[in-house]
Amino acid sequence: MKYLRHLYVQVLVAVVLGSVVGHFYPDFGTALQPLGEAFIKAVKMLIGPIIFSTIVIGIGGMRDLRKVGRVGLKALIYFEILTTLALVIGLLVVNWVQPGAGIHANATELNAGGAASSYATAGQKLSTVGFLLNIIPATFVGAFTSGEILQVLLIAVLCGVAAAQLGEKAETALHLLEVFFKILMRVVGIIMRFAPLAAFGAMAFTVGKYGLDSLASLAKLLLSVYLTMGAFIIVVLGAVMRIVGLSLWRYLRYIREEILLVIGTSSSEPALPGMLAKLERLGCARPVVGLVLPTGYSFNLDGTCIYLTMAAIFIAQATDTPLTVLQQLGIVGILLLTSKGAAAVTGGGFVTLSATLASTHTVPVSGLSLIIGIDRFMSEARAVTNLIGNGVAVIAVAAWEGELDREQAKRVLAGEMEPGSKP
Repeated sequence: MKYLRHLYVQVLVAVVLGSVVGHFYPDFGTALQPLGEAFIKAVKMLIGPIIFSTIVIGIGGMRDLRKVGRVGLKALIYFEILTTLALVIGLLVVNWVQPGAGIHANATELNAGGAASSYATAGQKLSTVGFLLNIIPATFVGAFTSGEILQVLLIAVLCGVAAAQLGEKAETALHLLEVFFKILMRVVGIIMRFAPLAAFGAMAFTVGKYGLDSLASLAKLLLSVYLTMGAFIIVVLGAVMRIVGLSLWRYLRYIREEILLVIGTSSSEPALPGMLAKLERLGCARPVVGLVLPTGYSFNLDGTCIYLTMAAIFIAQATDTPLTVLQQLGIVGILLLTSKGAAAVTGGGFVTLSATLASTHTVPVSGLSLIIGIDRFMSEARAVTNLIGNGVAVIAVAAWEGELDREQAKRVLAGEMEPGSKP
């Protein structure tokens, strides 16, 4: 029974029990939705202050502002390469498997005015200019109340640069911010004790609301998405870790609590505080962790990119909409831009997909109603892939910048350093 003391085991048991309750008692399972929502809200209220503290302390103590710009540029280059690979891999797999072939759905008869209509409406408002303007908050405090990670990131970078310029004059403020950060992480530890309860409620709701029966009709698409994301993690992210000189399997085992938390809540945000702490403990420099990880939550959505290409082509196949190779590459090109804003809005993946389909003027937006029933199940896979990919991104950029202590990383991944111990 000693294994039950581990958080990841408790969350795993809660996920299984939640699925069972949702399947056999769907009404009761649906009523448990507030358990998962309350937990996510509790963690999200801390994300802004944690990101702000991490980045300001990191940049403020760095002194070398050219290094900040260099880290940011390397991160963006890495993000663009990996997300492009994810989009292309998704495109190749969906054309090979063809999960939508044989459905022969009539686009004019699909329910575009139902549950998918809200996403389609939001997708019409999603634009590159709007996304860029949304990075700038209306007020300083508004960045923390809006829940927009990029807004907090912008303010944190500006404050960190200002602190670095002030030098010794900012030492007192940075020390107080360090103490504030430690308090926040202690609060996160308290909230995490309720993670199993949240996972139980979230899974009971998902299965109770949508039912396992909804998986059967679209099992081919769902299985294709899961296997493609699994292959991306093993092959692509595994290759990145090998280049760095670390083991992907040991890394996945190291962040198993965060992975199971994401599976239970279908959101990668609750795992952000834990990832910040674990990556820093792994030997990645704090400024790199603080800059790359939060930025990756908007710019490095590998799982979302795979989902977007596969879902778009699936809808085309299901509605018998012919697409040439150039048209499919055009969709990938559009997704290179629209996918960057997928995390900036509620239901980001669906909204981005809607905006992309609308801009093609070829694939019917009404086809969204074909996959909305299983989107919740696919969201778990893409959230896990996003989480794993962003952690690998931090490790890769830290290694590229020479800010990764490889020996410490190997000791931590090998289990030679106890959680919470200091190197």
